[in-house]
Amino acid sequence: MKAGFDAKKYLEEQSKYILERVNHYDKLYLEFGGKLLGDYHAKRVLPGFDEDAKIKLLHNLKDKVEIIICVYAGDIERNKIRGDFGITYDMDVMRLIDDLRKWELEVNSVVITRYEQQPAAQIFINKLERRGIKVYQHQATKGYPLDVNVIVSEEGYGKNPYIETTRPIVVVTAPGPGSGKLATCLSQLYHESIRGRVAGYSKFETFPVWNVPLKHPLNIAYEAATADLKDVNMIDSFHMDAYGKVAVNYNRDIEAYPLLKRIIEKITGKEAIYKSPTDMGVNRVGFGIIDDDVVREASRQEVIRRYFKTGCEYKKGYVDKATFDRVQLIMEELGLQPGDRKVVAPAYQAAEEMERRLAQEGQSDKNHVCSAVAIELEDGTMVTGKSSDLMTATSAAMLNAIKQMARVADEIHLLSPVILEPIRSLKSNTLGSQSPALSCDEILIALTICAATNPMAQVCLDHLHKLRGCQAHSTTILIRSDEECFRKLGIDVTCDAVYPSDNLYYNN
Repeated sequence: MKAGFDAKKYLEEQSKYILERVNHYDKLYLEFGGKLLGDYHAKRVLPGFDEDAKIKLLHNLKDKVEIIICVYAGDIERNKIRGDFGITYDMDVMRLIDDLRKWELEVNSVVITRYEQQPAAQIFINKLERRGIKVYQHQATKGYPLDVNVIVSEEGYGKNPYIETTRPIVVVTAPGPGSGKLATCLSQLYHESIRGRVAGYSKFETFPVWNVPLKHPLNIAYEAATADLKDVNMIDSFHMDAYGKVAVNYNRDIEAYPLLKRIIEKITGKEAIYKSPTDMGVNRVGFGIIDDDVVREASRQEVIRRYFKTGCEYKKGYVDKATFDRVQLIMEELGLQPGDRKVVAPAYQAAEEMERRLAQEGQSDKNHVCSAVAIELEDGTMVTGKSSDLMTATSAAMLNAIKQMARVADEIHLLSPVILEPIRSLKSNTLGSQSPALSCDEILIALTICAATNPMAQVCLDHLHKLRGCQAHSTTILIRSDEECFRKLGIDVTCDAVYPSDNLYYNN
């Protein structure tokens, strides 16, 4: 897709405004909204955006920055999953620490918020402390949200331990929303004030984009992405009253602003310098847009993607019906249909052809659904793959895609039966798998082995990196390993909310 966003300009603008905020205080607590690393939503809706822009910005400021990671104890207890990586929040904290260290960023500590002696949270604390990571426990704040006098007292924020920090910018981040980032920032402001230091609070924002229209597809795509949180974009009335200018924010920030303003004023003993929730954020994303039409189309495509994703999450039991209905309403608001995603129709066509062939051969199975996957290559070519006893539809589509890019004729076989059969035998007979069809990662291992003696296999492997950024659609829900493999390859895949079989455990 043509670039619609200038990542370099954005980084320059965002860095400049953060440093301007720091100059007002001895220390700035900077709450990070959204993903610190791998912000794929932003990359999809803003073609040209660097998914690691935030971490690169912090790397440029590494001598001024240290990081606190928050995670809600209840999310650890119920094994909450981060959808884009398919890992639990506690595992994502450890992944985040490793990634931050690779970028030479100082991780100060982990804060377990709203801690109530949950057994799983205590085990996680033990794991971190025994690996040398400082861990703090914060309980629910007494008096919150109504009694500001209690909140800002020794009975409220004062009960939380003070987190020792040494650098002028303290970034507070988390695996996901509701992790207690804001409460941690305010607790630290209280403790800094008690110690006679002038500390400030700000928020590193990406979405919604305050200086594009309320109903711009870019902001509507944010609503689709946060449908489970019931976020709704709104005009910031506080900003309008203070400056007479239209600014877009979302309901949670606007609703929390009056209380947040009172708490900050109580802590500092001064009138808040921020006149609106939009003021509190550092968000220069809108100034990086260089082609509005490209961004609008990318955002519409993201809404369709979210429609499919939410449908699958509802089928799996991760979200409720109201969340799925909300995304459907957003689709209607933009006048979108599932078929407006170009890879959908070729996938359906491939599945229908497979169903007709099996019916003609008398091999139809009412307990199984024909699975087909379509991949749109960089040049717009559509490639499909269908499930078989040998491999999953995802594996077949991936193989066909790299053959197409390498200009290898369809009738040329890349995988030797001498290699495939022992793998299938090991999987079914030795390891006892009930799903003998080879998954993406298994096919890639087989292809790598075959490349030692088959030059055409090596040529195809050399084109594998070109799948990054390609679009794909599956007519059935992918098995977990195939979904993870596509993610690693950088293929943006959606699925119909249909299981490939009646099996409840196998094929998951």
